[in-house]
Amino acid sequence: MNNLEFYDKFADRHIGPNQNDVMKMLSAIGVSSLDELINKTVPQSIRLKEELTLDPTMTEHEFINELRKVAAKNKAFKNYIGLGYYPTITPGVIQRNILENPGWYTQYTPYQAEISQGRLEALLNFQTMIIDLTGMPIANASLLDEGTAAAEAMTMLHSLRKSAKKNSNVFWVSEQVLPQTIDVLITRSEPLGIKIKVGNHNNLELTDDVYGMLVQYPSADGEVFDYTDLFKQADAKGIYKAVAADLLSLALLTPPGEFGADVVVGSTQRFGVPMGFGGPHAAYFATKDEYKRQIPGRIIGVSIDAQGKRALRMALQTREQHIKREHATSNICTSQVLLAIMAGMYAVYHGPKGIKAIAERIHNLTVILDQALKSIGISQSNENYFDTLKIELNSAQEAKKIKAEALSNGINFRYIGEKEIGISIAEPDTTEDVAVILKVFSKALNKNFDQQKISKILGGADVEYPENLKRKSNFLTHPVFNSYYAETEMLRYIKGLERKDLSLTTSMIPLGSCTMKLNASTEMFGISWPEFASLHPFAPIDQAEGYTQIFRELEIDLAKITGFDSVSLQPNSGAQGEYTGLLVIRAYHHAYGDKQRNVVLIPSSAHGTNPASAVMAGSKVVIVKCDENGNIDVNDLKAKAEEHKENLSALMVTYPSTHGVFEEAIIDICKIIHDNGGLVYMDGANMNAQVGLTSPALIGADVCHLNLHKTFAIPHGGGGPGVGPIAVAKHLTPFLPGHSIVKTGGEQAIHAVASAPWGSASVLIISYAYIKMMGAKGLTLATKAAILNANYIKARLEKFYPVVYTGKNNFVAHELIFDCRQFKATSGIEVEDISKRLMDYGFHAPTVSFPVHGTIMVEPTESESKYELDRLCDALISIKKEIEEIEKGNLGKEDNPLKNSPHTVEHVVNDAWTHAYTRETAAFPTEQTRENKFWPSVGRINNAYGDRNLVCSCLPVSEYAEETA
Repeated sequence: MNNLEFYDKFADRHIGPNQNDVMKMLSAIGVSSLDELINKTVPQSIRLKEELTLDPTMTEHEFINELRKVAAKNKAFKNYIGLGYYPTITPGVIQRNILENPGWYTQYTPYQAEISQGRLEALLNFQTMIIDLTGMPIANASLLDEGTAAAEAMTMLHSLRKSAKKNSNVFWVSEQVLPQTIDVLITRSEPLGIKIKVGNHNNLELTDDVYGMLVQYPSADGEVFDYTDLFKQADAKGIYKAVAADLLSLALLTPPGEFGADVVVGSTQRFGVPMGFGGPHAAYFATKDEYKRQIPGRIIGVSIDAQGKRALRMALQTREQHIKREHATSNICTSQVLLAIMAGMYAVYHGPKGIKAIAERIHNLTVILDQALKSIGISQSNENYFDTLKIELNSAQEAKKIKAEALSNGINFRYIGEKEIGISIAEPDTTEDVAVILKVFSKALNKNFDQQKISKILGGADVEYPENLKRKSNFLTHPVFNSYYAETEMLRYIKGLERKDLSLTTSMIPLGSCTMKLNASTEMFGISWPEFASLHPFAPIDQAEGYTQIFRELEIDLAKITGFDSVSLQPNSGAQGEYTGLLVIRAYHHAYGDKQRNVVLIPSSAHGTNPASAVMAGSKVVIVKCDENGNIDVNDLKAKAEEHKENLSALMVTYPSTHGVFEEAIIDICKIIHDNGGLVYMDGANMNAQVGLTSPALIGADVCHLNLHKTFAIPHGGGGPGVGPIAVAKHLTPFLPGHSIVKTGGEQAIHAVASAPWGSASVLIISYAYIKMMGAKGLTLATKAAILNANYIKARLEKFYPVVYTGKNNFVAHELIFDCRQFKATSGIEVEDISKRLMDYGFHAPTVSFPVHGTIMVEPTESESKYELDRLCDALISIKKEIEEIEKGNLGKEDNPLKNSPHTVEHVVNDAWTHAYTRETAAFPTEQTRENKFWPSVGRINNAYGDRNLVCSCLPVSEYAEETA
């Protein structure tokens, strides 16, 4: 009766099984307690000797109150800094129904296209928007940020060099490219032997060693240059041309595709996506049609389903880096789907007239500001500009006075050198804001102005671009960009797409190696608070004390959890974390004079991004065998480590293994590498089975990356954002990545791996919230529950589907692989048939044919209840019985519920039902599906048709008319 503690514990809400269910599950597994299961699963040699300790646990209510105090430490100044980041207005219908909607943000990457048609259409809209605005024939479905997109252009064009240019290794970059982009280009070029030359395009000599070039449009300082003649000179010398373009400016300016660009890259941040102190934002990548098979990332394409209906899918999927492995040219494994969808919907919401009006308004305000400043004797140097003025002052003293006055008025400008100031105007700005800027300058410099004259200037301006810079072509002509002006229609369009997609709001998503756990609502609140959303990443750091507190505490917590010394939050995807970890190892070896150390050992079971990242980091990949139990072959590892002793750089190892087991020999494996002069990089993809029980440092690793979008509860967003920070031992701390504009990283920092200093800063709040509310005990219990859930599924299903790999005591870690290869010989059923049939039961398929072909890998996470686990198990058991009916001859090998799955409502109600099984079997295989049915919107998609007839933008209206007819 005297208990004064809050009843609600967040961990109890986050973890699915309750105490009664846990006891039933343990009984089914055959152990007496959860501790017994953990002791028999996790090797004693790597168990933590002391419990994990973190700050005291908060309830959800306590955390939100605390977060408001932290947010209040941020100062939301008016930002005119520019440099690729701009204040924007997120339409309420997009913020409320996409950004803040779990029906969108808890979706997975659309590998299972039949239950992903909504986001695939939204991404096709995004691609069409990019194609139209850039004037290029093809675009991908987003990349991580503008710097990464530029680096991907550099490497793609390098791989495309023709025979006459095979020895050319210089990528020329304009000095007017964004400084953070140049920083990332330097990072990405050096390990690959590409030389970056930075210079002025006005006096550029195109030498034979140059294979490609990159210019900024408009330039970093705001000038709009005409690159037509430069690009003609480049063409004559066989040099590829890339343009980093402000997408919104292309509503007014000649698109790069019309003046000869081979690749166009940039950010879509100002299309309704908040700055968020640097991210996440969706970058874009557009190029010529003949380069479509070399495009990094993903492309959404149009195909047909089994009934001939239009259907969307990820096209050209053989380009995925897990296929190319050590032959990869990119390690891009994810994109920024949620942010790309927001940007695409911004174009749907505003349409071509709205986008052009926003661009014109920004430009007109900039012209007004230019004229107003000139009226008081202040000049700027840009002849043609879109949104940015470059103010030239008489002295550094004048610049200091203006800065002081601006800060006192809550304003940030960009300060270039000692006596130049950049001012970039954005969508939310008004004539009142221009008047305030004018007053700042006049007061700081003691300038008098004629109020009547200024009022006339503020009344408006109408300045046309020269003909050679003016856009004349139409854009966003497709009906999707011209049909949803009324919010009612826009809302219904968004909800209609959402209903086509299976997310965690529908059912569990049991994807192995993906950790689709709960993304709790309380964790998500902070990302759209203006105190976090409106900060510019290059604002003075004393305006971001709330963010810096979050970064500092999150780094400390992640260091404790991993057992390491330091953390970098900059990498903005898991694959970027891999790459960063390898670059830090490379920098360490180089610092000690071991530049020859470039061999990276990788087990054959590793995720395909591992060898891809190693190649990008300038390494030679040597594959290590796995034994019949799925473990690393220690003898083969030792032999290869000793063979390459003089050149050994690192081992990349996933723990627990990609096969879902804790390898008993992991400490010995790490020692072999260290004894031969190498370091150990641990892939943190499976960290959800380690937290609180063991740690990367304890097993012997030197560096690991963490997938915050897996272990630490950031949602997958349908394929991004992801965050992949790295944690390192003390000897690697000096090499953590820096940044060209904001001080980050170690004393011997490598160059930046992302455009923003702290990568996708705004979503770090989610992991921060997760750790604070779970606490050390909650995090440890979550790990135990994840292992419990996986072993419960094993206990229920192993009689029906053989388990491919288990640990020493016949248990699995947090995920497990079921064998489906045996069914092909007896029934003609393949693993894809099982994955598609699960859709009829209302489930997303587990991971298919990875890491073992013909298998499914299941990861339930700790967040799923026994009820939901039983639903999945019941579905898979029912499917096994359907396979048995085929084996007995009661169902045909070609005409059966599996081969014809998934079944759409159109298919089931069609008068011409010709199948030997009933409509009820097709559509309602369980009682639960009668009560709460998720209908796939298309039947099984014809992938081959989509690749033969590649269409990667919205189809013309005639196609829709034919479909309706």
